Amino acid sequence: MTRAATQSEIVSSDDEALIRVDGNDRPIGQLSKSACHDGAGLLHRAFSLFVFNRKGELLIQQRHTSKRLWPAYWSNSCCSHPRAGEDIDIAVARRLHEELGLEAKLRFVYKFEYRAEFGTLGTEHELCSVFVGRTEREPAINTNEIAAWKWIAPDALDRELAQTPAAFTPWFKMEWERLRTDLPDLLLRAS
Repeated sequence: MTRAATQSEIVSSDDEALIRVDGNDRPIGQLSKSACHDGAGLLHRAFSLFVFNRKGELLIQQRHTSKRLWPAYWSNSCCSHPRAGEDIDIAVARRLHEELGLEAKLRFVYKFEYRAEFGTLGTEHELCSVFVGRTEREPAINTNEIAAWKWIAPDALDRELAQTPAAFTPWFKMEWERLRTDLPDLLLRAS
């Protein structure tokens, strides 16, 4: 892992209002992040970012140990939720800066719905928009959100996912497989 500047601003809470949606991404209300993740989970809008450097390496992060769901698991560069009333493009830029201290031109790639249970602690049920982009900078991680980070080449990531799949978040595995299988040219353009 490369060392870079850090930040420690609190940027999310279980009380923040998320956007509940139907399967067609139409807003149907707002509910706290905590309530959206309780029990079997309620479908809500989310996003995932895949940020590459000029070498074609992907920035991945290990989620902070204080996270309710999948603490200390490795995941994609950044993932979060737009806030109630917030456009997803604004939310993506905001969160990239809040978690990683980065700015990047990100492109929407695809959207998918998934549900993943984390034992009895809760469930992610998200309609997730996936974005890819590139940066020339090193991150300045938010230590309240991220425990560790690293740049990793796609082939090395494929090997890690095959050897230790339980170390990674379920949404990251689904998203990475789709990017690698269905959209490999897109990854080359992002890097």
